[in-house]
Parts: sequence; structure tokens; C-alpha cells
Amino acid sequence: MENLVYQHFSNINLNDPFFDSLKADYIEFSDWFNRKANAQDAAYVLYDTNQHIEGFMYLKIEDGGVNDVSPPLPNGRHLKIGTFKFESAGTRRGERFIKKMFDLAFEFNADNIYVTVFSKHDYLMTLFQRYGFIIHGSKNTPNGIENVLTKDMYNTKPDMLENYPMVNYNSRKYLLSIYPNYHTRMLPDSILNNETHDIIRDVSYTNSIHKIYLCAAYGVENLRRGDSLIIYRTSDRPGQAWYRSVITSLCVVEEVRSVYDFPTLNDFLKYTSAYSVFTHDELVYFYNSKKYPHIIKFTYNTALKKRVTRGQLIEAGCIQDTRINLLEISDSQFIDMLQLGNVNERFIIN
Repeated sequence: MENLVYQHFSNINLNDPFFDSLKADYIEFSDWFNRKANAQDAAYVLYDTNQHIEGFMYLKIEDGGVNDVSPPLPNGRHLKIGTFKFESAGTRRGERFIKKMFDLAFEFNADNIYVTVFSKHDYLMTLFQRYGFIIHGSKNTPNGIENVLTKDMYNTKPDMLENYPMVNYNSRKYLLSIYPNYHTRMLPDSILNNETHDIIRDVSYTNSIHKIYLCAAYGVENLRRGDSLIIYRTSDRPGQAWYRSVITSLCVVEEVRSVYDFPTLNDFLKYTSAYSVFTHDELVYFYNSKKYPHIIKFTYNTALKKRVTRGQLIEAGCIQDTRINLLEISDSQFIDMLQLGNVNERFIIN
């Protein structure tokens, strides 16, 4: 099991072979790293099961203008991705870091995020641009010319992924229930906990942006790309839904498919396995039995900072005291739920 941790530079092994390419690209990298260690700065580090480094990300907040790039960035609060590298093994490793940088941009009230990337690192360029970064300009350094990519945390983009993690207020809005044993596997930042969590250190090895979930809820086939979902975790103890059922997460529908769309098991597994919460054996069973015919692919945009119980939702007038599978909700119910969950209002854009 890989482990993403927030760690002081002084506790990170600069001699790990992972850093060799960074030392080659940046002649000052070792000196910079040691300065950060002396200053007791910290970074996100992804370790494999043998404690070898597989990913690294250093972030810092900069206030004011950024004048060492062309054209300069205007006055504001900028989240700078100072160093970012991961060993590619599919896309989810990169997504873990992308999600974390967005979480922190909101936590620190940043106006934008920026990063410098050499053109030769095309996989990084593609990853950033997928989630709404644009090429702003360039930066001349002793190591060569780097592209400057920026992500505006206010402007609306045409596509939901370019908007990520922001959610379009003008979308349709739903509550989607998920059983506890699947919920914790799929949405690790959204564990049952009514206290505000530390977003800087609350990291998890399953923090991918995209999720796939199978269910049999009536009306799922009517969901469409861009619809907003508030995830409702059902009770893990019979008879205690009032206190134990909670809303936990804000998500956006990417796509809805049917198990009947896939002529073979292999086709089905190819589509579902990469981002599915379910095990291989569970997926095989679901395909053969057709027990859960609806397949929802959605983005995991943010965890609610406060878990709101079913009882609190009923008392606030957000829901009726009825069973929830998939429930369309009004604009006012949606906003009330997010306010109860202490979601940063900047996640919602028009």
C-alpha cells in the first residue's frame, strides 16, 4: 500500500534515486533542498511499500505580484507548486497530488495556482491542462526556459473537468446514497467524523479524483454530465440512521453507463476497474448477476468539513423523513446542505 505523507525536508532522503532527474534538470536543486531542510519546511511525499519515493510535491503561498515570469502574474495570493514530480503508473498518482493542491488552494484562499514545467515533461503538461491550467507564459532560468501554467480559482470554464474542483451552481442537484462499506473505500477524506479535519495533513493513498460506483437506484439513468451530487453515507448501525447517516462529499457526474452496455466481462472490467471502489471479484459478480445495473462515473470535488447527520438535515428542512437512494434536491436545499457542512463557498460558481 502506497503512503502519501506530509513530511519535513530534514526527514526526506535527498539521496533517493527518485531525485536524480530533478538534480539533472535543476543544478541548484540540492542546495535548494538543504535550505528547505534547514528552514524546517515540509512537502508531500509518496512512498511505495518499500519506502522508496514515488512522488514529491512542494507548495508555498506567495502574496503580491510574481515578477520572475513573463508576463508577470498580477497582485494577489498565489499557490506556487515549487517542485512536483511523480513516477507515472497510470493517472491516479498524479490525481492524488492535483486534488491535494486544489484542497490547499481553497484552504489558503488562493486566487490562483501556478507551476513551471519544461516542455519535455509532456505528461505533466497534459495532466495540468486536463484540470483547467492554461499556458500563461514562460520563465527564463539558468536551466533553460520553462512554461508557466496557471489555474484561475474564480473563472468558469466550459467543461466540468476544466472547472474542477469548482461546481456549477446552475447544474441539477441530487443526493446519492452509498453504503458504508463502499463509502470509506471510495471517499477516504469523507470518513464519519463530525469534527473539522486538518486538510494539510489529512492525506490518503486512495485520493483519486475520479470514482466509479455501481448501484440500482431508480432514476440514475437520467443523470447527465455536470449534475452535482451530495453523497449521503447510510447508517452503519441498524436503527441509528438519525445519528449515523451523514452527508459527506460534493461530487459531479461525469458519465452514466449501464452494465448492459458492455458485451463482454472484459469490456466491463476495462471500463470499471481503474476507478472502481469494488474488488475484481465483486465486479465479476455484479456483471454476471446484473444486480447493480447503473454505473456512475463522477469526480470527487471536496469533502464536507463537517459531517451533517440525517437528523440535522431533517430538522433543518433539507430532507423529509423518507428513505434516500437518489433524490433530486432544490437549489436552496443544496446550498443549505453545503453551509451546514462548512463547505467553502468558492467551490460553487455560476
